[in-house]
Amino acid sequence: MKFKFIPLLLIGGMFFLGNAFAQNQTRKENIAIPAPNPDSKYNYNDAFGDRFYNTNGNSYRTGSGMPGAQYWQNRADYQLSAKLNEVTNEIIGSEILTYTNNSPDEMSFLWMNLDQNLFKNSSRGTAIIPPVGSRNGSRGQLFDGGFKISGVKLLSTVKGVTSSADVKYMIEDTRMQIFLPQNLKASGAQVKVKIDFSFISPIYGSDRTGVLDTKNGKIFTIAQWYPRMCTYDEVAGWNTIPYTGPSEFYLEYGDFDVKITAPVNHIVVSSGELQNPAEVYTAADLKRWELAKNSDKTVIIRSAEDVTNPATRPTGKKELTWHFKIKNARDVAWASSPAFVIDAAKMNMPSGKKPLAISAYPVESVGDTAWSRATEYTKKSIEFNSAKWYEYTYPVATNVAGNEGGMEYPGIVFCGWRSTKAGLWGVTDHEFGHNWFPMIVGSNERLHAWMDEGFNTFLNSLTNDDFNNGEYKNPKQDMHRLAAFLMNPALEPVMTSPDNMKERNIGTLCYFKPGTGLSLLRDEILGPERFDKALQEYIKRWAFKHPTPDDFFRTIENVSGENLSWFWRGWFLNNWKADIAVRGVKYLDGDATKGAYITIDNLEKMPLPVPLLITTKSGKTETIKLPVEIWQRNNAWTFVYPSTEEIESVTFDPKHVLPDVNSTNDVWKAGN
Repeated sequence: MKFKFIPLLLIGGMFFLGNAFAQNQTRKENIAIPAPNPDSKYNYNDAFGDRFYNTNGNSYRTGSGMPGAQYWQNRADYQLSAKLNEVTNEIIGSEILTYTNNSPDEMSFLWMNLDQNLFKNSSRGTAIIPPVGSRNGSRGQLFDGGFKISGVKLLSTVKGVTSSADVKYMIEDTRMQIFLPQNLKASGAQVKVKIDFSFISPIYGSDRTGVLDTKNGKIFTIAQWYPRMCTYDEVAGWNTIPYTGPSEFYLEYGDFDVKITAPVNHIVVSSGELQNPAEVYTAADLKRWELAKNSDKTVIIRSAEDVTNPATRPTGKKELTWHFKIKNARDVAWASSPAFVIDAAKMNMPSGKKPLAISAYPVESVGDTAWSRATEYTKKSIEFNSAKWYEYTYPVATNVAGNEGGMEYPGIVFCGWRSTKAGLWGVTDHEFGHNWFPMIVGSNERLHAWMDEGFNTFLNSLTNDDFNNGEYKNPKQDMHRLAAFLMNPALEPVMTSPDNMKERNIGTLCYFKPGTGLSLLRDEILGPERFDKALQEYIKRWAFKHPTPDDFFRTIENVSGENLSWFWRGWFLNNWKADIAVRGVKYLDGDATKGAYITIDNLEKMPLPVPLLITTKSGKTETIKLPVEIWQRNNAWTFVYPSTEEIESVTFDPKHVLPDVNSTNDVWKAGN
């Protein structure tokens, strides 16, 4: 009997408590609390439900967002050489790759990216380019594009003697698989591969590389120009998604030793630091370089007049080889031209280091509103981000005028040669901002473009405000107007790969919406102090490593101390709308001096914190802010406001800083 009696007591107690609670709720509702709005689409379990993360933290990636104790990543070091034929636009190159397998897995094969194969007429990327309106591909240019691989060999060294042996390989679209005769051991084993290759540069290479004709010769902006290692990680193994144009890159870190041979009248600039300046510049040039290294003002190294004066180049040779090195980088790019005007200035880093800002552009781009300010723009952008987030890590930052709209590589960027004023500042600032995302923080751009483009768009919002006391400062956005655009049901979620979204949506979903989301998080949800500290920690944790979206989400939450699953779900994982409405005001016992019940509704899928401007009959105003947690188990919320007189109006988000899609229901007015 005892075992039956106890459950009866429990059931009775539960009935009593539940009945008492229901009576209490009824009494309140009889006073002021209305029922939830039947038209609401909001579901608090969808927004706030637990298990946001699909996996727990582990020894590779912790639950706090840090790299785990057993985190590893592989390494790719390159010795690269290339010779430029300016007549045929051909680059003939050779590569010695040293690949280090730090993973716990043995490897029987390697995968490499052959990105130039996008420009083969038979490529997958060519097949999916629409007839008009695409920035990808080669814009209808018919030429013999793609890599020609003339040899792949394994190198081995025994007692100081290096030998080579052909190795079997297979090329499939923009990937090459190399079959190893013996497994590459785990945990630090290395293999050396030598690859001889050539290709003809496209005139317009998917807005990332190309050849620009100017009155003083061609400008070659050369990227994706050598076979590059695919990344192997514990998330997906080999990352071998083909390159089709929209998505960018996911690359291993390593050291680069690069030699570029070009005609003697060319100037070559590259990722990294020039190792042999005395061999490729005149004595007069070298003196100007020394001035630039100690100058905050732009110093002209090679003027517009020098471009057409053969005496300003070394004599007695037809070609020169330029030697560059860059350490701990994920890629390298270069540019070459007889048309370059060159100028430079030092940049001042928090550590005291003084890397060089360099600009290379044709005489057509000279001008006080144009590229003559490019070095100033580079310097100020990098100095701000270095002081704010993480110090710039390369010895040189070179801005090159080309036929690309804008494209970034470690230590060098290509920007539009026609750009002027705010346009040139904007593209310079944006492309060099990429040296933080993804050059320092090496995310998978092929899958998660928002983790570099969106982050960088956010960085640009702060550099814009800072530069030259706001010379190019953008006006404050009306988020109510933007909300319908950013939350358009026709858009894919931000977390979609660029290859899997409409090309017209890439600017919105990879750049603008995630950048705006980070600004919301900083300015309206966490506050600048907490957000900045969290982002700085994220960069510090994942510098020269490979974070995933979860690593970012977890870091921001752990450092800021907030559960932001509702925000990640609504803004990034889904394309949810937000619509907060002010439903009405009722007074306690019908007497405004005793206080007021104010009711608000969440009518769409995404919750938001709720700033309310309350104006009374006498004109007194007060702004209160309700936390987002009011929506954690409600789709309507009623709260008591300690009024002492009648309320004239209640306005949700009076400054329009939150993304609300429907402003018509944001204001309640007495008598309406």
